[in-house]
Parts: sequence; structure tokens; C-alpha cells
Amino acid sequence: MRHLAAALLALLVASAPALAQAPVKIGLSLPLTGPDAAYGQGLRLGAEQAVADLNRSGGRKLALVVADDAGDPKQGAALARKFAAEGVSLVVGPFASSVAALAQPAYEEAGIVLVTPGATWTPLTGRGAWNLFRLAPSDAQQAAFAGAYLADRYGARRIGLVHDRTTFGRGLADEVARTLKARGRREVLFESLPRGSKDAADLAERLKRAAVEAVYFGGLAPEAALLIKAMREAGLDAPLVGSDGLLDKDFAQAAGPGAEGTVMTMEPEPRRLPEVRGTKAPPPRTPEAEAVAARAYAAVELLAQGIVRARSTQGQKVAAALRQEAPIRTIVGDLAFDAQGDTRYPDLVLRTWRRTPDGRIDYLGPETGP
Repeated sequence: MRHLAAALLALLVASAPALAQAPVKIGLSLPLTGPDAAYGQGLRLGAEQAVADLNRSGGRKLALVVADDAGDPKQGAALARKFAAEGVSLVVGPFASSVAALAQPAYEEAGIVLVTPGATWTPLTGRGAWNLFRLAPSDAQQAAFAGAYLADRYGARRIGLVHDRTTFGRGLADEVARTLKARGRREVLFESLPRGSKDAADLAERLKRAAVEAVYFGGLAPEAALLIKAMREAGLDAPLVGSDGLLDKDFAQAAGPGAEGTVMTMEPEPRRLPEVRGTKAPPPRTPEAEAVAARAYAAVELLAQGIVRARSTQGQKVAAALRQEAPIRTIVGDLAFDAQGDTRYPDLVLRTWRRTPDGRIDYLGPETGP
């Protein structure tokens, strides 16, 4: 019996270094099915390449645990329990705001850190949960950028605010109003154009009577196009400013010639993934995949450097390390976070819809100021 105990002890001692260096599991919650599957493929591509690149560079090995949340909030929350059962303490995702909102408390209870590469809904970080970090600028950050642009560009001129009565659109308009007020300005009109509206003539007449010289619209492309068309038919030439919610291939056609001059706040062109040495050129990727791949890569980089800073893979220790003031350098630039978990350096530009030499109206830029 003593010989057996000694043999077992020797085996444990011999295997201890290997156990200590077991790969760190990083979960990836993303939509591989459902309407956002094209984005999911890009997220997977970026995360997988980041893990491969970091593993080649030495240090603690990483292992990616991929799971499909299908863009469904309930399925996303179920993944939190699955990851916890598999010993995952660090997760990239979820991508959609609705999934992140429902799943975040389950991850928090399980002690798991979340780095979401795409969720922009402002209230998501509202209570400052210890485990949540957002890489994309929030809707509020984008609206504050638009408000500063309007205040700087239009000075004392008359600005009207319109929203589509959705949480997204009203939130944008409210934040623009707050930013204008902080700059000593007030809108002359605060109106709405409900989602799904078919006629904006009455609203256009109210904007004209108020003599607005610029309009901010919180909402999506169909209603923005409807409003622009109605404004031009009413003889109102005020330019429209909106968010990347206006980024739609049918926007210019629906709005007509009046779309020219419309300004959007949005992120700059997405960064490209690093080239993999010794491989052929990567196959063509969809625009959706290109838009998010680098941010997923950066999320993995962020967690890997958080582990180094914390000298631990335990969720709360890594989260505390990520909240340190010193930024972490990633493929998308330096990243640091405020007490809420929002990025301290929101990367935003202005792009303007202009007429191209072939007669189309398309968005061009970037513009960085008024």
C-alpha cells in the first residue's frame, strides 16, 4: 500500500507542471445561425486567428470554446450556465444587445468576464456590472459625438430633433439634447416620426414653420429617408444628421436627391486582421464579417493581457486588471474602460452622403469635424 501511495504521489508531482499550464478556456458566444449569422462568422474568424497568433507567440496557451447563441436572448443566457459548467471564466460576446442584456446577470453570478464586441445599447452598462466590458461605442457616446458636431457646426442656428419612438431612436435624440444643453444650446423643436410611418408631410411642415436649419434624426434609414423626402417637398433644405442607423443600401434611393448632404456618425472603416505568415491570401469575406472580425481579435487580445496583468484567470481578478487606468494595446488601438465598462476612447467619425461622379449618392468620408 505504501508503494502504491508513493507511486501516486510521484505521478501527481510529475504532472503538476502540465496541469498548471493547461490552456485557458475563452468562451465565444456568437450568432452562427439566425439573422446575424454573417456577423457571427466574422467574429469566429477574428477570435480563432487571435488565439492561434497568441499561442504561436508563447506564454500561456489559450483554447477557444465556441457556442452559437443564434442571436436569441434565452439561448444566450443558457450559454452562460454551459460555460460555467465547463470551467470557462472569460467570454467574448454576446454580439447583440438584447442577448447581452439578458445573459449578463447569469454571467455575473457565475463569475465570468464578458467582453462584448458589438452591443451598443446604452443601458447595458448602466449599473456598472463588474464583469461587463464594451468595445463598440455605445449609442449614447455616438449621440454625444453628434451633439458636439451640431453645436460646433451650427453655432446659434436653429436645430430640430426628431426620433422614431423606439428605445434606440429616443435614446439618441435625448442624448443629443443633453449634449446641446451642456454646450449652452437648446433645440427649437423635439418631435417624433414613429417607426413604420408612411407619411411625414405634417412633420416636415412643423419643422419648416419652426425655421429649423439642421435636423437630427434618431432612428433608422426608412424613416430618415421618408423625412428627408417630405422636407424637400415642403421646401425645407435643412441637412439631416443621424447615426449609423442610416447605413442602408436603399437609403439614398428612398430619400431621393435630398439625401445628398446627410451626415452620419459612425465608426471608421474596420481594421483588417493581421496577415498570417506563410499562407495564401485569405478567401473573400462578407462585409458583415469584415466589419467585426478585428474587434473579436481585439477582445481575445484584451482578455489575454488581462490574464497577464492579473496573474490569474479568475474572473473578478481579470476584470479588476482590465479596469486599470493604463490602456491595453490591441489591433484596434488602445483600449481602456470607465467605471461602467464603456470604452474611454470611442472611435467615431462623420461620413456624408454625396453625389459620386457616376451620378449615384453614396456615403463618403471620413470627416473628423465640422
